[in-house]
Amino acid sequence: GIIPVKSFIAGGFGGMCCIATGHPLDTIKVRLQTMPRVAIGESPLYTSTWDCFSKAVKREGPLGLYKGMGAPMLGVSPNFAICFFGYNVGKKLQMSHASDDLKKHQLLLAGMLAGVCTTAIMVPGERAKCLLQVQAASHGPKLYKGPVDVFKKLYREGGMRSIYRGTAATLLRDVPATGMYFASYEWLKEILTPVGSDKHELSPARVLFAGGVAGIVNWTVAIPPDLLKSRLQTAPAGRYSNGIRSVFVELMRNEGIFALYRGFTPVMLRAFPANAACFFGYEVCMKALNWLAPNL
Repeated sequence: GIIPVKSFIAGGFGGMCCIATGHPLDTIKVRLQTMPRVAIGESPLYTSTWDCFSKAVKREGPLGLYKGMGAPMLGVSPNFAICFFGYNVGKKLQMSHASDDLKKHQLLLAGMLAGVCTTAIMVPGERAKCLLQVQAASHGPKLYKGPVDVFKKLYREGGMRSIYRGTAATLLRDVPATGMYFASYEWLKEILTPVGSDKHELSPARVLFAGGVAGIVNWTVAIPPDLLKSRLQTAPAGRYSNGIRSVFVELMRNEGIFALYRGFTPVMLRAFPANAACFFGYEVCMKALNWLAPNL
């Protein structure tokens, strides 16, 4: 049967594996997505993913790429825990017996429920992360000392509404993408299971592969709303009066449809290893928990 408590603990561990593997490329993604627009004839701040990477390492050392990792480690580990927990609750709600096999659309729905569950804690953490990553890349005065300072100042500026700016954008990103994430992982595990074997006994290499591909599927769906969200959450208060709609209209007018996929390369470079690490950490932790506490 499905035990949501175990999936909560294992999901948290998987999240830590994911962050440790993927954070440097996440920093590059946010800097590319939010770099200032240039006039014709001027050269942009970063010409490519590699250019952004080498400038960051030259200026801040390799550890500069781990800037702002504290916020997601604190926020994302519980977030992954809630995500896997929500997914397993979603699966359980659709089962009449513990041994039922769910259909693909049911796995998709369970994953979408997980996306709704995570948004509540995801939004403040992501808002803080984006502001800190953009601040690290700019030459202006430092507004925020760290994540806690960000929350204090945002709360003073506009209360909870300011902290939760970008909620609709986050739902738009996470509900479809998380549904696809879990559905594609389960589907790949099924395909990769040799005939006559149990899909829970897959080799580590196959689990890593299924997790990595699921990460790529997840981000292919998530990048356009993620870019809109990054811009909305790092913009000065009041710039976008209609929220994500205003960001979308401005982007289409000034930069065209392909701008929605800006930051695609670092996201895809990060999606495979980070999500492979996440699902692998999850599966290893689940096995350990089943062995340590079979009756939990």
